[in-house]
Amino acid sequence: MSDRYKVKVNDSFQFDFDKEQISQFDAVDTGTNKFHVLQENIPYKAEVLSADFNQKKYIVKVNNNSYTVAITNDLDQLIKEMGFEVGLTKQVNAIKAPMPGLILEISVIVGQSVKENDSLLILEAMKMENSFLSPRDGIIKSISVALGDAVDKGQLLIEFE
Repeated sequence: MSDRYKVKVNDSFQFDFDKEQISQFDAVDTGTNKFHVLQENIPYKAEVLSADFNQKKYIVKVNNNSYTVAITNDLDQLIKEMGFEVGLTKQVNAIKAPMPGLILEISVIVGQSVKENDSLLILEAMKMENSFLSPRDGIIKSISVALGDAVDKGQLLIEFE
C-alpha cells in the first residue's frame, strides 16, 4: 500500500495527495484545533470544528467558510471495493430461533414500527426465558410463529421490512 490520500471536499471536489506533498504543507498550530496555513504565499486561518475519526470526516472552517472534508487512503478504498466500509453495521432483516423452544410471548404485530432494543418476543428454552430485542429500528414485515408454538433451531420467528 502506498501513502496516497484522497480528500473530498463538500462531496463536490476531490484532491489526491501523497506523503511528500503532505510533508510540504505549511501549517502552524495557533491554538486548540486552530492553524495558520500558508499555501502558495497566501495566508489562511483554519479551524477544525468537528472530527469523526471512525468515518474520517471533518468539518473545517477556513477564512470563515466551513467545509466538510472526507479523507481516505488506499486501504480505505480497497476495503470499500471489497464491499466493506468502516463504521457501517450489518442490516438484520430476520430473527431466527437460536435453539429449540416454546414461544411464551409476542410483543409486536405485523406493520408495527419498532425501535432498536424494543422487546419482540420471549422464547422459553431449557427452562429459561429468552427475551428477543429488536436489533434495529424498523417495521415488522411478518411474524412466522404464534403464542404457544414449539420452534426448532434456525426457524424464522420475525422478519423486518
